[in-house]
Parts: sequence; C-alpha cells; structure tokens
Amino acid sequence: MAEYGAQQGRNYRPNNYGHASHVQREAAYSSIFGAALPPGRSQTMTSPPPPAPPERSQTMSSQFSDGGYPRPPPPRQMHGSYNQQMPPNGFYPGQGQRPSSGQAQSQPQPQHLPQPLHPDRRPYPQPQRVDPRQQPPQQFNQPPPRFYPPSGAAMNSDQYRSRSMATLPRPPVYHPPPGNGYQQAPPNSFRQTSYSSSARTTAQGRIVPERHDERTMSLTSYSHDRDHNQTMSGRVIPNRRRESGPGMPSIEQPTPSGAYGSSSMSHAAKARTPSQTSASLHTMSMTSTIVAPSERSETLHSRPSVRESPNTTAQNTVVTAQRRTPLVYPALLSRVADTFRERIGVGERSKNELAYKSAFTGQEAVDLISYIIKTTDRNLALLLGRALDAQKFFHDVTYDHRLRDSPQEIYQFRETLMEDSSDVNGVFTLLTECYSPTCTRDRLCYSIACPRRLEQQARLNLKPQPGLKREDSRSSLHGDDNDEQKLWINTVSKAIADSVDDREKKRQEVICEIMYTERDFVKDLEYLRDFWMNPLRSPNTSPIPEHRREKFIRTVFSNLLDVHLVNSKLAQDMNRRQALNPVVKNVGDIFLEFVPRFDPFIKYGSNQLYGKYEFEKERASNPGFSKFVDETERLKESRKLELNGYLTKPTTRLARYPLLLENVVKYTADDNPDKQDIPKAIALIRDFLSRVNIESGKSENHFNLMQLNQQLKFRQGEYVDLKLTEESRQLLFKGALKKGPTDNSDIQAFLFDHAMLLVRIKVINKREELKVYRKPIPLELLVITQMEEVIPRAGISKRPSSSLIPGAKSTVVAPKADPATKGFPITFRHLGKRGYEITLYATTQVQRRKWMEHIESQQAALRERSNIYTKAVLSEGFFTTGNRVNCLVPIDGGRKLVYGTDAGIYVSDRRQKEPSIKPKRVLDVTNVTQIDVLEEYAMLLVLTNKTLVSFPIEALDSGDNQSLIKRPKKIQGHTNFFKAGVCLGRHLVCCVRSSTLSSTIKVLEPSNSAQGKKKQAFKMFQGGQDALKPFKEFYIPTESSSIHFLKSKLCVGCARGFEVVSLETLETQSLLDQADTSLDFVQRKENIKPIHIERLNGEFLLNYTDFSFFVNRNGWRARPDWKITWEGQPQSFALSYPYILAFEPSFIEIRNVETSAMVHILTAKNVRMLHSSTREILYAYEDEAGEDTIASLDFWAKTQQL
Repeated sequence: MAEYGAQQGRNYRPNNYGHASHVQREAAYSSIFGAALPPGRSQTMTSPPPPAPPERSQTMSSQFSDGGYPRPPPPRQMHGSYNQQMPPNGFYPGQGQRPSSGQAQSQPQPQHLPQPLHPDRRPYPQPQRVDPRQQPPQQFNQPPPRFYPPSGAAMNSDQYRSRSMATLPRPPVYHPPPGNGYQQAPPNSFRQTSYSSSARTTAQGRIVPERHDERTMSLTSYSHDRDHNQTMSGRVIPNRRRESGPGMPSIEQPTPSGAYGSSSMSHAAKARTPSQTSASLHTMSMTSTIVAPSERSETLHSRPSVRESPNTTAQNTVVTAQRRTPLVYPALLSRVADTFRERIGVGERSKNELAYKSAFTGQEAVDLISYIIKTTDRNLALLLGRALDAQKFFHDVTYDHRLRDSPQEIYQFRETLMEDSSDVNGVFTLLTECYSPTCTRDRLCYSIACPRRLEQQARLNLKPQPGLKREDSRSSLHGDDNDEQKLWINTVSKAIADSVDDREKKRQEVICEIMYTERDFVKDLEYLRDFWMNPLRSPNTSPIPEHRREKFIRTVFSNLLDVHLVNSKLAQDMNRRQALNPVVKNVGDIFLEFVPRFDPFIKYGSNQLYGKYEFEKERASNPGFSKFVDETERLKESRKLELNGYLTKPTTRLARYPLLLENVVKYTADDNPDKQDIPKAIALIRDFLSRVNIESGKSENHFNLMQLNQQLKFRQGEYVDLKLTEESRQLLFKGALKKGPTDNSDIQAFLFDHAMLLVRIKVINKREELKVYRKPIPLELLVITQMEEVIPRAGISKRPSSSLIPGAKSTVVAPKADPATKGFPITFRHLGKRGYEITLYATTQVQRRKWMEHIESQQAALRERSNIYTKAVLSEGFFTTGNRVNCLVPIDGGRKLVYGTDAGIYVSDRRQKEPSIKPKRVLDVTNVTQIDVLEEYAMLLVLTNKTLVSFPIEALDSGDNQSLIKRPKKIQGHTNFFKAGVCLGRHLVCCVRSSTLSSTIKVLEPSNSAQGKKKQAFKMFQGGQDALKPFKEFYIPTESSSIHFLKSKLCVGCARGFEVVSLETLETQSLLDQADTSLDFVQRKENIKPIHIERLNGEFLLNYTDFSFFVNRNGWRARPDWKITWEGQPQSFALSYPYILAFEPSFIEIRNVETSAMVHILTAKNVRMLHSSTREILYAYEDEAGEDTIASLDFWAKTQQL
C-alpha cells in the first residue's frame, strides 16, 4: 500500500492539525452548498475505519517515495552486460511464485541508514521493498506469466467511470514484515521503481512514467496497460489497446535471454495481491451512490478461474449496479434539470386549501432526483435539488423556503411567460471526481472539498477531528428576524407565564403568531407600496412612460391597496387587544368583524396572473424598468426576495388563516367565546378561498387560451375560428404525442371543452410558434379507435365513444399489444366530409389512458348538456344484415308502423305489449325502397325494384289471407322515386323517371278524389279500375333528386338547383334570382345537390349537401349573416323547430335554425332517415352486430319543458 505519511512531506502531523476532520468537512459543504453534509453518504462514512493493510503493494499511481522525492526508473542496461543476469539488488523473485516461509521472517533494520526525523509522526509502515540479502527463488527459467489476470466485470457501467472496485486477485509478491514503523529503503532503492522494456520513452530517450488518464473518472488506482496508450511525447491515448510489434513487444513474450529484469513489469506495479481493504471492505466515494446497502456485497468478487471467492452474491451486485446506472451524468446540473422537467409529473396540487396548477410536491421532486442519479441517499438528492432551486429552476409556491423533502410542500417551475428564460447550468461537485491528477482512492487529497476525502480518510485509518468553525447559513429570507424574540413566552414576565397552564401557553403562542405574522404581512404590503408603487408612479423615478403608467401599476399590483386597507385595520385591532391584556382572552370576534370584508382578496387573486405577465413583458422590453427592478430587489428592505414572491403573499396569507385559527380552537376551553366564534370565521374564510380558487382558475384558463390563440398559425386557407377567447372556453388537457413509436418529434395536443387541436412547435426568431398540424376536430365528431380497448365497459353494450347510440350486448376484451414494437397508439378519427384519421403515440400506457379518460369524460358532458330530445328505441335485433330497413311510414294515427325492407313489408305496433313480439311480414315484395300511405283513399303505394305499385290498405292486415287484396297493381315502371302531397287543393302523386341528362315527371291523381271512400276504393281495386289517373306530365333537361309541394307549384331539386314548375302552365324558372350577387357562392360551387326545402315565416330554407341558407319568396338572399356549412354530406333533412337535422351515413348533425349554431351530433353507423313529422323523427342505424335498430327522436316534449 502506498505510504500515506511519505506523501505528505516531512512536516506532516496526523490528526492534530494536518488534515480536515468531519466537522471541517461539514462546515465546508455548508458554506458551499447551503446545507449540512448528509449523514450516511457511503459505507465508508458510517463504518469504522479499517486498519491499514501491511501487505498492500505499491500501486502504479504511486509517484513519490520517502520524503516526497520522486523515484526515477533504474538505469538502462546494455545487452550482454554483467548486470543483465543479476539485477541491481541481487535478484528478482519470479512472477506468479509465492515466497517461501523464510521470506516472511522479520528482518533487522539496517543500522547504517539515517534515522527518522520525527519517529512519533509515522504510524504507518514504509512501502514494501525487495531485500537484496534474501535468497533468490528456486529457478528463473520458466516462462513469464501474464502480469495479472484480466479484469472482472465492473460494478458500475457508468460511462463516466473507468474501473470498478471489484478487482481481481494479483499474484503475491514478497512482503517483509512490519518493523519499527519507520523503514528506510536502501540508498540504491531510489532506482528500483517500475521499469521494463515495455516502459514508454520519448524520442530523446526520456522515460515516460506510467500514469492514469486524468480525463477518466476512476474508482480504483489500478491502471491496465490495455486501457490506454501513449505517444512518443507521452500524451495519453485512452480506450485503445496497445498493439504488439517490433517496436513494442507483447507483454506475454519472453526475452531471448530468459531474464525477467528487462521484459516483465515491475513487481510493485504489476504483480500484486488484493489488499485487505479491497478484499474485505466495500468502500465507495461520494459519487458511488448507485447501489442500495441491501444490494451491496460485504466482500468484493474475484474471478473463479483465479481464486474461488467465498461470497457468491457479489456477481448479483455487479448486475444490479449495472442496472442502476444514473440516467445522466449527475454532476452536470443542466442534464439533471432537463431530465427532471421531462419526467416530473405536474398537475393540480393543493396547499392550505389553495389550488396550484402545473405543480409538484417536494417529496416527488426528491424521489425523481434520486431515481435520476440512482441513489438511495435522499439527503444527497435534496442537496442536488436545492442546487437547481438556487438557479430558480423551480420555486416554492409561497416563495418562503427552498426545496424540502415533504409531501406538503408544493413547487412550480419558474415560468417567465416570455422568451428570456435562462437555462440551468453548473457543476454539482459532490457528484464529480476530483480534478487533481494526484488524487486517488489511497491518497489523501490536498483539497478539503475533494469528493473522495472521507473515503480516503477511512481507507487510511484517519480519524476526522474538528477543524473549521461552523457558521450559520445566511441564505434565509428572513435572516434579520429573530423568531425567538417573537414568542409569547419571551414577551411576558415570568409571573404572567407561570400564572397560566401549559394548554393556555400553547394557545397564547398561536395567538401571538397570528398577531406578529399579520404585522409582517402588513409590512410586506407597505414595502410594495413604498418601494414599488410610489416610485413607479412618480414622474421623477418612474421608468414607465406616462401614457401607460397608471394602467401598468393597476395591472401589476391590482387592488393591493384595498387589501392593505383591510388588513392594516385588522392588525391594529389585534395589537390593541394584545395591549389590553398580555393573556389574550379571545380573537374570534375580531375575525368575525373583518373576514366579511375580505372581498379584495378575490379580485386580487383573479388578476394576479395578468399582473405577472405584464411585469415580465415590461421587464423584457424596457431596459430602464429592468434596471429599476434589479436595484430595488437588491435593497435590504426586499430581504433577498424577488417581486413575484411579494405579489403572491395576499393569496397565501388568506390560505394561512384557517390553519392558525384551528390551532387556537384546539387549545381553547369550552367556555371561551372563541369556541363558537372562530369556527364561524374559518367557514367564512374557506368560502373566500373557494371563490379565489374559482376566479383565479378562470383567469388562468382565459389567460392561457389568450396566449395560445396568439401563437396559433394556420395554413393558408385553412383558418378555423376556435373561439378560444370566449369566457366559457376551457383547456381541459394537454400533452406531447409522437408520430411514431420510435419517433422523437413531438406533436403537441390540446383538448378543449369543444374541440381537439394538434400543433407542432416551431421556434422562429427565438419565439415559439404553434403551427396547426391538422384541422381541429370537434369533440362531437371525434372517435377514438382504441377507446374500447383502453377503457373497456364490462357488461355494458359497446358503442362508438362519442355516441349516445347503444349497440349489441357484448363485452370487450382489450387485446395485448407489444409496447416495445407497437408503442401506445391513439387513433383520432375526424368524421365528416373534411375528416381524416391520424394515429399518434403516447409515451406510456398511463398517458394514453389519461387522454382517453379526458376525451370520454368531456364527450359525456357534451351529451348531457345537449339534452334537447327524448330518444326511444322502437325495434332492435330483428332486421339482420340481409334484410335492411329502407323506409317506414306510421299508420292508424301512429299506433302502427309499416316497414319497407329488402325482403318485404312488415307491420308492428309502435308500442309492443311484450318484448317478445316482433314485426310480422304482411306483403311478399322485394327490394322495397319507398312506401307511402294515402289513408283518405285506403291506398298503399310501394316502390319495389324501381316499379311503383299500389295495394289496398287492407292488405296490411296480417290476418287477412285473401290473395286478391295482396296482389300488387302496377302504376308505373322505371321510376327512380315518387312523392305524394297536396297542390292546387288536390292530392297528387309525382313519379320521377330520371337520368343524367333529363328527368320526366308524371303527376298522378287518385281516382274519385272527391268522394274518397274506403268502400269505393276497395271496389275500384276489385273491378280493375286504375287507382291513379294521369294529371300532368312535364320534362326537365337535367337530373332530378327531390320534389316539394308548394301551394300552386312544384319545386324540383335538380343539378341546376331548385326549379319552380307551375302545374297550370308547366312553366319552369329558377327559385334563386340571378341578380342577387350574394348568391354567387351557390353558382360557383360545383357538385352540390339540392336536397330539401322548408318554409318558415314566409321565407324558404334551402338545404344542399354542403350548406343551407334562407331566401325570400322572390328568390333573394334573406338573413345575409345566416349560413350553415355542414360538417358532413347530408342525404336527407328533417325540421323540428327550432332545430334542423341533417342525416349523413355516419352521424346526425343538429343545429339551431335561428342561430345556425351546432347544438349536438349523434354518431352511429349507416344512419338513414325514415320518416319526419311535427312530433317525432324516425331513423335507423346499425348496431355493433350489424343489425338494424329503429329509433325515434322526440324534440317536442323537451321544447315544451323549456
């Protein structure tokens, strides 16, 4: 072992005054880092120091010998000389051979050597030397072995550390027994250091000594020849195995002469046995905090191939240590800060009944830092966290203290709201290796702040003693205050203190604390008034321009003076009460008087965020104001607290009242008035706190949305007004998602109360811009594909995530995915004609589940909010995939329903008496696409296979089996659709035969329309008389899609728009007046299809596949500001005032007719409108099993309730 005493020079005096003790160590770290040295840093700091191993061999890094003189290498020997066969000191013991028993005997100290100058100061033996008088080993002709076996597995895979302490045993060498404690080497031992043919020499012949690479961080003093190489000038080339060659012979090759003096490495540097320290004690430096004590082995591990180790658990220790490598280099604060911000889970936290958003607890911070640096020492993690806190990386929400390891303490990141935030930077020296190139684990470093110092003292068996005087920390925010003088017990005489019992003493202490903290609070408000508001308002000192000076002060400081007005009077009354009697009887009546006046706290809390933003904005843009802020914050009156710390005091003071008053009640007697008064005051204060939380939450939400709205950048022509500045708008959730499982680029996602927004963050000119990645998705049109997988509903019908429509009764089992290859995908599907589908990936399963839960919760809230109708299911589980319902018509006053399907016509009661009763097929016709009933004529019209036929209405009676009644009567073939209605006072049926270029419309009228008797109609069918007779027929040179009956005219929807046809003259003209230029958007739009027309209050509501708008009877645009642009491509419309419903295959869009605003969206699969009336709307959709469900929407009942 390298001698400790020799390394310290001749005047070294151990323990007394030569080295720093643990007290000095603690004082140094307290001065540097603002905290005491944590106990239990490593195993060496708490375990007793081991004895110095006498058999410890000289290490390769030992550069000095006795007295601090350097030890040069031996002289170079010429080939063939006398000394080639006999080394200078007589012989060399062979490597790998153990010394004989005679070699271990004690030898007398040579008398001719100089005596030690201070024999009492050398308690440790001299390094081991080869005795020239000892007998040589048996033979020298055996080939030399490797200088030592290869290294075992490292205990730590940290890239910043080169070697492990798990060293392998070295072959033993000769060790003389300890003598009198001061062994002097022979004079010529000056040249008996490591020397071999493999030593490096420069081009001029200068020997380059072996040394460590000072750029590596080593946990051991051993250096392998294979770990580094050196140039001819001596520069170290790390991490490179030295090559064998003529100029650099391999260490395994013997010399031609067979001698070992010139070919093998020196015994002191190469052939070593494991010392007692490395074999029996697991010591770790300040940086070695990666393995828990329970995971450490008591002894180090040796390779079984060299020597069997009695400890078989050491290998497990190695594996565990490799898994516990720090996530980043823990000494670099910037890397720790980046990882901390990325991994910390922020959210809403509560302290003293005040809610703080984007916050985390002190315990969570210490937990994460411990995980990042992989340590079980929470004190070390706390010190590292305070180093981040000192650079304002985060702060206590009350600005009262630094980081504490407590779940009750809440912290937030420093958000400047501007772009001038400074990055964390610095080195945490406790977690670095020593910078001194001469510092090793076995040498006491010269620096008192060396991270290895305690480990070195333990390894060298030095007992730390007190040294430097401990100083109190001056970093407190209230260093000038003497809290001891504020105690009640110190403000009253001993007689008064002895006159009350212990319970009352505690009560008086709490009351005293309320009073002096109230005085301090008022002083803080006066500080803001005197050192900030008044100078900023003064024309002589204010750096703010005059035209916006008052507005700035009002925004930043809000109604601070109103708060001061209330609390200054409160403090005066309490001081007056305390002056009356040192033992204060009650304070509850004072609070009952002043708490109702706490309304200024609410306004102040709601405006606080705007004040902070305005302050930082002005500071970033106004150098004069920035200088004013720096000068004011350096004043003694500021007590080293920045302005933001004072601006938060009103809200934190309000939150502290309940805690203090509850302690007063705790020690108050039952007969005291405070027992009833204080709980009332606490209830009032908590009501104010809840109101402050609500208003500040609204303010923060509105402020964040305002900032977001300013940063959004849409692509050209894709702007969408998200209405983010509306008072009711809310930001519910946000987070970063990735485009692929292994993609590093982030997509920032925002979930609002009405839409989903995806953006990409771009930094342009040092400012962040949020470029819209995809079109915003309304929550009603958002469907998450994996919703049922992540949030399964066991025992509940599966349905689309944003729909009210139930489906088949089935239980969903979430499939098992491989996160390593597939990640955690979230597929956002935007329904509608401008919709899309995109899959993004969450980083964890927890994050994906949170997204699902927030989306599902808000969609459920929207469905609940849009409770404007009553939905009833009329039929489900009967009409299968091969028998679709295409049309439906109610008969018998709505008590029965007639279904037209692919397989025939069915009839059922609207309200089934028993669920087991199903619809019955009454007419055997196929591919029924349209049906209608003329009840006045007892006639059923059916369009089947593009042929219009009629049946007597008696044919719907399932009990009547007369074949003549159920025989269809053909009216017209090649019919695309028909429409029955009233025009010119007549019941008419229009049959449309349409093609791409033309449409022929035949108008038919029922026979005997004047009589309309069922009996006559029945005879008409029996006698073969035509059920419908021709009335008019006309031609339109374009394809027709719909027909609507007006009083005296027909309105035909065709490719050219809505055409009006007079049944008297058959003249045709466009409904829209071409002279109205406000209707040019209709003419410019291509491939639009007119679907439906409604008449409302003398105006016509025209509904197309893309939009809807109003025109008057002259065809001019009515309500110029009113227009609906449909999200989908509706195929049919229905009106139930005040709502207009648009049906498209994937959803139903409901809007308000008067405001055009979207009210609700019902999503489903394969939606078809069947029938519309003034009371209800019937439609069909497919459930999860693919079967048709018939449902009705009743708006009338809800409208009457409103």
